[in-house]
Amino acid sequence: MRYSRYFLPTLKELPAEAEIASHKLMLRAGMIRKLGSGIYSYLPLGLRAIRKVETIIREEMNRAGAQEVLLPMVQPAELWQESGRWEKYGKELLRFKDRHNRDFCLGPTHEEVITDLVRREVRSYRDLPLNLYQIQTKFRDEIRPRFGLMRGREFIMKDAYSFDADERGAEKSYWQMYEAYSRIFTRCGLDFRAVEADTGTIGGSFSHEFMVLADVGEDTIVFCQDCDFAANIEKAEVKSSIMPSKESPKPREEVHTPGKHTVEEVTGFLGVSASRLVKTIIYLADGKPIAALVRGDHEINEVKLSHLLGCNELELAPEEVVKQQTGAEVGFAGPVGLQIPIVADLALKGMVNFITGANKTDYHYVNVNLSDFKVSQFADIRCITPQDPCPRCGGKLVFKKGIEVGHIFKLGTKYSQSLKATYLDAQGKERYIIMGCYGIGVGRTVAAAIEQNHDKNGIVFPYPIAPFQIYLLPVDVKNNLIAETAERLYKSLGTKWEVLYDDRDERPGVKFKDADLIGIPIRITLGKHLKENRVELKIRKTSEVILADLNELNEKIENIVKEIGG
Repeated sequence: MRYSRYFLPTLKELPAEAEIASHKLMLRAGMIRKLGSGIYSYLPLGLRAIRKVETIIREEMNRAGAQEVLLPMVQPAELWQESGRWEKYGKELLRFKDRHNRDFCLGPTHEEVITDLVRREVRSYRDLPLNLYQIQTKFRDEIRPRFGLMRGREFIMKDAYSFDADERGAEKSYWQMYEAYSRIFTRCGLDFRAVEADTGTIGGSFSHEFMVLADVGEDTIVFCQDCDFAANIEKAEVKSSIMPSKESPKPREEVHTPGKHTVEEVTGFLGVSASRLVKTIIYLADGKPIAALVRGDHEINEVKLSHLLGCNELELAPEEVVKQQTGAEVGFAGPVGLQIPIVADLALKGMVNFITGANKTDYHYVNVNLSDFKVSQFADIRCITPQDPCPRCGGKLVFKKGIEVGHIFKLGTKYSQSLKATYLDAQGKERYIIMGCYGIGVGRTVAAAIEQNHDKNGIVFPYPIAPFQIYLLPVDVKNNLIAETAERLYKSLGTKWEVLYDDRDERPGVKFKDADLIGIPIRITLGKHLKENRVELKIRKTSEVILADLNELNEKIENIVKEIGG
């Protein structure tokens, strides 16, 4: 492709709207342009990188036995009402009416549509297993879209759905997808981890997220240095070792703590560590108040708590509810005397003589013990910390930020039951199909790759997903020797590699800056060494420059490609 004919509007200035590296660089490199909040146009350079990721996905999905389909983006409300998600999904589901006043939505995901398709066509166990996938635009009306393609409202997604006759088959399908995803992200040149994760609004019994390690990641993942344990912090279980205290219980006392609401204020005022205090947090679980207790130096994991309670909606109780249940201002709640269910973290089991709110404004209790109130249930309801051991082997844990690029789920019969997707087994008995679903954010994968692979000068594309593989840069197109050699190389190299030929009549400095910004893996510079029949090869990833004889150019390029992961 000749740069002079390519739609590649690069920017010199940093875009004011962009906060993170990938967003800034994708705008500056002319890969995307914003149309509306969380909605972007893909320009030729950006689309080429996206298509590279799509090609890898297709190859690995096909290799795993999946078949590609394309489903409608506009979905009728009736299907979502059948599954029960029309009301539950929330405002991210963009609902609208057609001219006949019928309800529809723009698809944020396609469980309902694919299940409807399969229930109409699959009759027998002989039709199973089946795995169908698509690469298609989705829309989720995010409340705060940001970070460019990292959290947009409209985005390209690969979603796949498996259908099996039994649990054994579903298990096999799940791990086939796990392996396929591992190959996909490895081939994309990403540093990633597959971690145990919560199933969220999709539902199901078990899931893994594929997380690209990056400092700007919105998720925290934890993994063990000594074994294969890895989980999203929302999912990571805590291995609690409950040690009986050597202290004897003391009589409970009420102490005046004027204006001390927070853990830091109370413990500082009383001169004790945060681990001696127990926080009492009032929630509404499906509208009903409950109290959750954790140590002062721990944080409640609301995902764990929600699953424990089996509620559809969990939210912090508003101030008026806290006052109604405790009789005190927010910041002075405690378990003693509460008349609502109390759930306590396992770490509290070994505690004696701890501090809690007194359910009285400006007062706390000291020397509180478990005998002073009734716990409905002890459970792991807190976030894991760096001080905790690995829940599998007891080893040391590592915490990293991650960007979710893929998510796989065991759905079981969640959708087949609600939508009545059944098959006849070998005995002629009707059974529900067992499902799994598997998603990849395609544009997000490109953005995550840029987050992992950039420097002060611009993008450093991994070779497998680079829009072009070679950047051909003649420093002076008015020089006959340089221009003629560049034309000849453009034609010969183009038979084997994808070449972006910078044929612009621009200053060399402008061309070098654009080359670094765009981040093509190999740059070939035709300049002063051409008189000696040599050109410069620069490896974008390492900045290494190699002088190569024109007669050996192909061999040199092939060696570089092997080194950088082609």
